[in-house]
Amino acid sequence: MEFYSPAFFENEKMPADYTCDGKNVNPPLQFSGINPNAKSLALIVDDPDAPAGTWVHWVVFNLPPQLNFIAEDQAPAGVLGINSWGETKYNGPCPPSGQHRYFFKLYALDIVLDLPPGATKHEVEKAMTSHVVDKAEFIGMYNR
Repeated sequence: MEFYSPAFFENEKMPADYTCDGKNVNPPLQFSGINPNAKSLALIVDDPDAPAGTWVHWVVFNLPPQLNFIAEDQAPAGVLGINSWGETKYNGPCPPSGQHRYFFKLYALDIVLDLPPGATKHEVEKAMTSHVVDKAEFIGMYNR
């Protein structure tokens, strides 16, 4: 499974538009080679370098497995989970200091998750246990 953003390269600085210093909208995301056994996809974006522990920027689950692109500033056709701001949307990088890594993780699942809108990253990860048929990720960097 391939997963990347056409807006920036792996391990390179994310453009400001996708951060709190810009428009704070999600970057475009492209994926392909989804496992044919996938019944749904899940997307998690988080920052393990946050001072208070991993900071969750975006959680979306039950994306259709035939999906292959999420446009910039587009709410994808899935169920939105809650992020660390307590919101059900994308909130971009906004590190207090230093350079941080932002992990964009895409999971192909052999089930549709039985979770309500606003589920947490932890709830989504727990529900995915033993159901991940493929995973892809890339990292964007950002510092202020």
